[in-house]
Amino acid sequence: MSQSPAQQTGRIIPIRTSSPDALPLPAAKQATVSRLPIDLLGRPLHDMRISVTDRCNFRCGYCMPRTAFGSDHPFLPQAELLSFEEITRAARIALSLGVTKLRLTGGEPLLRKDIDKLISQLANLRTLDGQPPELTLTTNGSLLKRKARALKDAGLQRVTVSLDALDEATFQRMSDANLSVSDVLAGIEAAQAVGLAPIKVNMVVQKGVNDQEILPLARHFRHSGIELRFIEFMDVGQTNQWQMAHVLPSDDVRARIHKEFVLRPAEQARHGATAQRWAYADGAGHIGFISSVTQAFCGDCTRLRLSTDGRLYTCLFASQSHDLRSLLRSEQQLPDEHIAARLAGLWSQRQDRYSQLRGSPTQDLQAPGNTPAPRVEMSYIGG
Repeated sequence: MSQSPAQQTGRIIPIRTSSPDALPLPAAKQATVSRLPIDLLGRPLHDMRISVTDRCNFRCGYCMPRTAFGSDHPFLPQAELLSFEEITRAARIALSLGVTKLRLTGGEPLLRKDIDKLISQLANLRTLDGQPPELTLTTNGSLLKRKARALKDAGLQRVTVSLDALDEATFQRMSDANLSVSDVLAGIEAAQAVGLAPIKVNMVVQKGVNDQEILPLARHFRHSGIELRFIEFMDVGQTNQWQMAHVLPSDDVRARIHKEFVLRPAEQARHGATAQRWAYADGAGHIGFISSVTQAFCGDCTRLRLSTDGRLYTCLFASQSHDLRSLLRSEQQLPDEHIAARLAGLWSQRQDRYSQLRGSPTQDLQAPGNTPAPRVEMSYIGG
């Protein structure tokens, strides 16, 4: 039986104190924010991931398995989605708190009608230092060929494309969609042609499912200028039937590649990045490893996530959300400064570190009697 979007996201709580429109407000803050927020573990707010749709034309088993997201699944009605103006306002407020990077996600973000208009609005925003925000988008690539030019012209800077196999049969089995590998590769080529670069390609690796595609993908993207990244199969949400037995550790993936192509550690892209970067010793480019299961990177996580219907999540593995939409749509027409102060309060109370707790020898999150609360589905907040 399909669940409603609210049921998929675990516990939903309003971001409030004593009044229905209030986010938690730090003691020293009134209507304006006097300093940039730092969470309880010393992490600043630098990144905002914005889901623009909960719909997707793929049914990947690790994200939107057809058993849970079938033809009868109740996707969000249009009235519940944040408008482009509301998304832009939320992003502007986040930038005032130190955010410098905006990533559009889904579902599949290119399914959102007129997405280039939203990108144009976001590209006209400015960070605290007066620069345009880093503006990126994650896509399955199937619609990228026809939309790449419009996205670039609107102000999108680069894209990350999901691709889990080059072999057609494996791709079809994993995506569970009537689309071809050639559609995705054509989208990547179009993105390169218009300058949506540097492009990254993400492969979710599942042991016994698609791990035989590691080397073919590595060979394909060597010398291409595209950075291929291998993602450990993660226990996000409730529907992907995650098992540790299906996780192939990044160290094992790297060892397979190293046997054919010598690798060396590379300089990391920036503080707070999720991937550990390595370089081919022969100069053929870089690859990355995102290892949430075996090498938790909670310690420098700077990401806040905004769902399609305006709920904030402070962790990919969150079991509760915070209602921003009601503030954006408040009849009181709250000023940006008021909402910014509430957002700062929310971030200042953040202490999420699920991946570290999962990996702790004293925290068996799968043990009977120690089951974590229902977590938000990846498709709802874009990973």
